[in-house]
Amino acid sequence: MTRLLLLALLLLVAGCASKAPVEETGTMIGEVSDPRNRAKLRTELASLYYSNGKLGVALEELRNATNADASYAPAYGMYGLVYMQMKENKRAEESFERALRLAPNDADINHNYAWFLCQTERESESIKYFLTALRNPLYATPWRSYSAAGVCSLKVKQVKDAEAFFERALKFEPDEPDALLGLGQIRYRQGSIGEARRLVARYNKVNAPSAESLWLAVRVERRLGERVAEQSFANQLRRRYPDSAEYQSLQRGQYD
Repeated sequence: MTRLLLLALLLLVAGCASKAPVEETGTMIGEVSDPRNRAKLRTELASLYYSNGKLGVALEELRNATNADASYAPAYGMYGLVYMQMKENKRAEESFERALRLAPNDADINHNYAWFLCQTERESESIKYFLTALRNPLYATPWRSYSAAGVCSLKVKQVKDAEAFFERALKFEPDEPDALLGLGQIRYRQGSIGEARRLVARYNKVNAPSAESLWLAVRVERRLGERVAEQSFANQLRRRYPDSAEYQSLQRGQYD
């Protein structure tokens, strides 16, 4: 499917490049829109290459995009993601900042820049960009930013903020994975074991269980005195993630 999408986009780009503008009443139709269309298509190609781990090709497509239209903000936002993946944090930040100068209210760019800040130990700074994304009434996936803001708040032990963000995420999308797991961990620490059990069970049902979710399930069942269920989750943790920090904690008996 991805190859077909790439092929379709390449054909569209070729079509845009070869299509001559038509003169009508002294105005070249497409004179303004064609560069923007080319930039958009090249950026979409870059996104597909990025998703498939072809970062060098993605960068080349982004160069084509910004050559076509140097004011196309999503291209610089995509640059930010590619450089972030390449661990070139200075270039990533410069790219995100340029994208935001061009489109300060773009929800996706704000979200991605916020996540970059969170991943580079600037969690507290990231929150305002998540909130800017959420203020955009056209934002199609607000639960994504609420959930990510919750994860970043937890990293700096802002538990009340994290709890509120996770709850909002789940109101929009009841199966949002990070929100299910994050709120489950908070409920466990609060002593709401039944609610923690419900949340982590939902997570493990709609996602492949992670080391983190299995470890939470082990501790929940242990607190409930359900030894058979506890052992079942412990066995899954050992089998799936024998090298994880969570399994090491299990071996040491460090449950809390």
